[in-house]
Amino acid sequence: MENLVLDATDRRILSILQEDVTVPIAEIAERVGVSQTPCWKRIKRLERDGVISRRVAVLDRVRLSLGVTVIVAIKTAHHTDDWLQTFAEGVARIPEVVEFYRMSGDVDYLLKIVARDIADYDRIYRKLTKVAPLHDVSSSFAMQEIKSTTALPLFD
Repeated sequence: MENLVLDATDRRILSILQEDVTVPIAEIAERVGVSQTPCWKRIKRLERDGVISRRVAVLDRVRLSLGVTVIVAIKTAHHTDDWLQTFAEGVARIPEVVEFYRMSGDVDYLLKIVARDIADYDRIYRKLTKVAPLHDVSSSFAMQEIKSTTALPLFD
């Protein structure tokens, strides 16, 4: 995949949209110093080119009674494509898993899970361990969220 060349105006538009996607085009255009039609065309191009992959609402997990965040490190003795496909499809069916990575190093997979409480996490854990054979599952509970953002850094 080729890297797209973004100019300063593109980056300013993206910065505004990362903070609040509901900002009207007129306001975005004024803030970045272009007229509305070129601003709208830039946003459409950024969507078409996949720079803007989707527009979502960021929800407050605590207000939704999902106050426990768990980072789960998984090791497996299985490294076949079939096993990974089974595991990935099974994990995808667990909505409480909000992030899922295949790793290098000592841990094979890392998951971020949100749960109501410890008992709820135990329910999710039991579901997770039935997805595919796992060698070791280690859970760490976040004590405090210090930084959480969906905004990506935009460099000149």
